[in-house]
Amino acid sequence: MATLTTVRPPAGETPVRRRRRRRERPGMKGFRRSLSRHWTLYLLMVVPLIWFVVFKYIPMSNAVLAFKNYNVIKGIWGSPWVGWQNFDLFFQNPVFWSLVKNTFVLSVYTVAASFPLAIVLALALNEIRTGLFKRTVQLVTYAPYFISTVVVVSMTILVLSPRLGLVNEGLGFFGVPAVDFLGNPDYFRHIYVWSDVWQTTGYSAVIYLAALAGIDPALHEAARVDGASRLQRIRNVDLPGIMPTAVIILVLAVGNIMAIGFEKAFLLQNPLNLSESEIIATYVYKTGLLNADFSGATAVGLFNSVINLALLLIVNAVAKRVTGNGLWS
Repeated sequence: MATLTTVRPPAGETPVRRRRRRRERPGMKGFRRSLSRHWTLYLLMVVPLIWFVVFKYIPMSNAVLAFKNYNVIKGIWGSPWVGWQNFDLFFQNPVFWSLVKNTFVLSVYTVAASFPLAIVLALALNEIRTGLFKRTVQLVTYAPYFISTVVVVSMTILVLSPRLGLVNEGLGFFGVPAVDFLGNPDYFRHIYVWSDVWQTTGYSAVIYLAALAGIDPALHEAARVDGASRLQRIRNVDLPGIMPTAVIILVLAVGNIMAIGFEKAFLLQNPLNLSESEIIATYVYKTGLLNADFSGATAVGLFNSVINLALLLIVNAVAKRVTGNGLWS
């Protein structure tokens, strides 16, 4: 016959402590233990968190400006409420569809060109066994990332100049007349995208190289034993190994597809290529700062942010369903 045993509470435990211990969540004890052991790491997180709160989250409250007719004297919260009027004015603007198309096409073109090239460069560098040559290629491809956007645009303008540019000098050598690349709207997207690829591909490849370094060498050894060629090892070992990293980078890139960089587009812009170079970011700058229409500019920026958020969530859900990897997996 089974006997009942009485479980005695730990020595020194009072009823109050016993009730508190029962109320505590299972993870609270582990968090306290982790906080006591790694308090210095948690302390390091305080400054970045404060920065995000002050410069990212608190300014979100001012997005209410998009629904008001801003008055400098009354301030943001004292200005009269106009509802969706600023959005209606933007949607009815004749340049609305042109802005959306230019922004979307330019962003998709940039992602489509830069995303696979970074992976190809990383895979190629990973297969190089000569240390000096590998370091030289990494330096040459990685260094442009540290060049200022203003300097890159200045170099681009000088190289493509119709009179003294290096490209037109080369074309003139073969009897081809000079071409005004920056004055022709058809060339703007190609100039923007491939100058961006030259500047950022080396940096993006470093991320994939770090992912490749984390692949178990035993997988490559087993593939060699099975007689796999170099291309087969890349396809069956390296690509699956960097797939989670590639998916996250692609999701983040698509999530920012409508938030393409303002600086380069604005600096490469001129009255001749305005039909292709005018994007949402440059329109917000001209509307908000040059024309002092702060409410309209905020409405356009908020619309752009909502589209980015929707694209981020959709692409992340698709990537999670197809590959099993996502931002929050």
